[in-house]
Amino acid sequence: MAVAHAGTLAALLMLALAPGSAAAADEVAPASVQAQEGRVVDLETLVVSGAQPGPGMWKVSRGDHTLYLLGTVSPLPRRMEWESAEVESVIARSQAVIGPPTVSVGTADVGFFRGITLVPALLRARNNPGKRPLREVVSPDLYARWEVLKARYIGRDRGVERRRPLLAAQELYEAALRRSGLRTTGVIWPVVTAAAKSADVPVIDSVVRVPVEDPKGILQELNTSDLADRECFEGTMARIETDLDNMRARANAWAVGDIEGLAALPHENHYSACQQALTGSVLAQRLGLDDLPERAQQAWLENVEQAIEQHQVSFTMLSMHQLLGEGGMLERLAAKGYTVESP
Repeated sequence: MAVAHAGTLAALLMLALAPGSAAAADEVAPASVQAQEGRVVDLETLVVSGAQPGPGMWKVSRGDHTLYLLGTVSPLPRRMEWESAEVESVIARSQAVIGPPTVSVGTADVGFFRGITLVPALLRARNNPGKRPLREVVSPDLYARWEVLKARYIGRDRGVERRRPLLAAQELYEAALRRSGLRTTGVIWPVVTAAAKSADVPVIDSVVRVPVEDPKGILQELNTSDLADRECFEGTMARIETDLDNMRARANAWAVGDIEGLAALPHENHYSACQQALTGSVLAQRLGLDDLPERAQQAWLENVEQAIEQHQVSFTMLSMHQLLGEGGMLERLAAKGYTVESP
């Protein structure tokens, strides 16, 4: 997600809406890490490493115009090297690359010195209103679960104890992924943009831009606002407690190109609670942020249709959970009359 100087509001939106995410991978499976009587037990699936092919691409076509579509998953194996020659070859003969749905929140005219003046407010807005510690803003049972997971994945860091539950949960989630041999960025999109640049193929952004005219005022309001983010805090911990093994399995399935296995793994978007904590707030609704995910997906879909109409070959990527299943983008494209061929 592109984020400008709207301060913490933009940072929080990155957590809830970013692909990878936004739009990130969202799965639920049998327990792999369980908090019981103050301990955590790992039943680990080993994460693949080294050179891996990744999945094949869908073809979405009308007449002799074809869009190649790569389904993505996040997180992916940290030590995997993606064998991306097939995707790079498609991009080299494309006339356009369509970027995934993204959101940009902020103002384009915030200069360096003005940005510096926002730093104190930004840092305050990361923490709970009234400087309350985390133990005072979540229930005792949630905090007991947090202590177990924090000890395992974060350690003795005291700063995280002052964070809003939503941001504390994200720090915990990222730490758990690192310990599990997974990562959320740096695998797919850098390769795609480098290939497009090398072949001089334009990258068309699917961005919804939301201007924020008074970032300092927004930060001040955030400093005193109590976001409804306990559900996000609980959902993120539940995913870490029960879902790490499944995340490894999905990462492995993507790495080796097992789309059938990937589709067979059920998923549930734990970020929906985080998203609702932000976009459902009075502040977010006033800023026009309440329907950002839908608007970003629609921007992507419009770009895809335009690319198929105008270009003989084009390329795009989208998260698997947005592509597959009832009401997914593949189904929507087929309903519009496009021919959809599976890898």
